[in-house]
Amino acid sequence: MIGLSKDTDSDEIPVNVISENETETSFSSKEYDSPENNAEELLKLLDLEKQKSSDYEEKLKHVLADFQNLNRKTQSDIQNGVNTKIDEFILDFLKIYDDFVRAKEVFSQSKINSDGLDSILRNMDSLLKKYNVITIDALGEIFNPNFHEAISIITDSNLDDNTITKEIRKGYISHGRVIRPTLVEISKKG
Repeated sequence: MIGLSKDTDSDEIPVNVISENETETSFSSKEYDSPENNAEELLKLLDLEKQKSSDYEEKLKHVLADFQNLNRKTQSDIQNGVNTKIDEFILDFLKIYDDFVRAKEVFSQSKINSDGLDSILRNMDSLLKKYNVITIDALGEIFNPNFHEAISIITDSNLDDNTITKEIRKGYISHGRVIRPTLVEISKKG
């Protein structure tokens, strides 16, 4: 064992050396809890972990609900986008369809055979039906601004106000929405 120099005028630094047989008592020894204290502490930890688990489960439920809502909204947006494009196409198609109907009327008035034209119109009608495009029947009905657009008014004391007396252009509904209102003539009492 190395000793300390008793001479204080020495340049040596005093050193304490601990032998292998000695133990340092500066470390605090942990007092061991009783089994009851350990059980209580473990129960507290278990309750804490249960609470954390419950919180995570709740967060997971919210995230799942948000995901399902987002999925439904995305599907709805996609369907609405598809329906909008179909409606745009149908509106363009209806312009051509109207031309064929007018051509048939002219052929019928001129007593020209319109069998080929009738066949084309039946095919067009089946195409409209395939895509759930429904005509708005207006003749004799009461004017409804959701389905009809009045462009002229006649005076007739025999009819109720706002009775549709003439369809000028057919209207159509697609996917439950009016894509083109019926152009009509309505009556007013004189």
